[in-house]
Amino acid sequence: MAVSGSAARPRLIRALNEQLMLDHIRTTGSLSRADLARISGLAKNTVSLALGNLERAGLVRPAGVRTGVPGPAAVLYEVNPDSGFVLGLDVGGQYLRGAIADSAGAVRARATLRARARTGHGRVAALAKLGADLRAEAGFGPGALGQTVLGSPGIYDPAHDTLTLAAGLPGWGEPAVLRELRRTFGTEMVLENDIDAAALAEQAHGHGRDVTSFAFISVGTGIGMGLVIDGKLHRGAHGAAGEIGFLPMDDDRVDLDDVRRLGGGLETVASAGGIVRAARLAGMHGPLSARTVFEAAARGDARARGVVEAEAVLIARAVCAVIAVADPHLIVLGGGVGQAADFLERVAARVRELAPVEPAMRVSALGNDAVVDGCLAAGADRLWERLTAGLAPDTTAIGGIREPV
Repeated sequence: MAVSGSAARPRLIRALNEQLMLDHIRTTGSLSRADLARISGLAKNTVSLALGNLERAGLVRPAGVRTGVPGPAAVLYEVNPDSGFVLGLDVGGQYLRGAIADSAGAVRARATLRARARTGHGRVAALAKLGADLRAEAGFGPGALGQTVLGSPGIYDPAHDTLTLAAGLPGWGEPAVLRELRRTFGTEMVLENDIDAAALAEQAHGHGRDVTSFAFISVGTGIGMGLVIDGKLHRGAHGAAGEIGFLPMDDDRVDLDDVRRLGGGLETVASAGGIVRAARLAGMHGPLSARTVFEAAARGDARARGVVEAEAVLIARAVCAVIAVADPHLIVLGGGVGQAADFLERVAARVRELAPVEPAMRVSALGNDAVVDGCLAAGADRLWERLTAGLAPDTTAIGGIREPV
């Protein structure tokens, strides 16, 4: 038994070396054997063995040679972009968005459709068509996909495979819809809260790249938050972390029936719909939206300016609650209202008056594809977990001896 256990260790070491090489190449882009030996501290023959195994597994490939430096031209290795693909989807009340990226992170296809379906079954069918169109544009069939991630409103509980509180999408949380989604996109499909996905995009491509903790707060047709702590998205025990739309509000505009129907006290009064209701109470007439109210405020309309200022106070209070509980390095405002001109400055001014500390505050530079891009980022990590699962031997019990994991 001891001999068998000892024989297993070289296989484990080789697998760990291969994973190390792959991680360095994924992070850097392209590296030579000498680069990898220097970075890892491993011998060049060990690096060569690991690269050979990764190349045979289809995970890396030669990417040309480095020229213009003394000595022989060095072969560079990069991630094989065709080793797997990620489909990211965003289901919203008005639009369905999607994209396909390869395992090197390059987006191969991207599309947006107007959401016309009004039932859960209809939305699944529309998402299936969107996925098929994206695969056709990218030039491959469904078998080439490695991972699908779907960004959706609501709270997803993976322990019970349930989706609740998907406001604005009637019937979307029904068990039959979830089963149909898995039949359509495979059992490996992952559901991600849409604002959590946007926070992942902010971490990968936006202001969140430079900090270890931040809160992405989206204010638009709904209100939600994605919270990153110590570099990791915090979902909570039930998947409800970040549902700040449910913060209770002591406000005479809050009706309990509206709270239950619209998804929380803060969301009732501070989302786009709440802004419109406040504007009408202030005496504004005609066709109104959150955008037209902000535009009227910018033109100097006193009633609109009062509504916008009250909105800034509400969001500042929510920000203060987040600061008091999580104390992040950074607050990022997103969504149609959160990204409105001068709104950040109004909110920041109130935060300075109310909060115990003042973190940096930024407006997200990400656009309408933030949820899709976050799904691609989350999917890329899951894809590589699956692609590299075959590298390592079973280390939990080899030859009767329990190995460290």
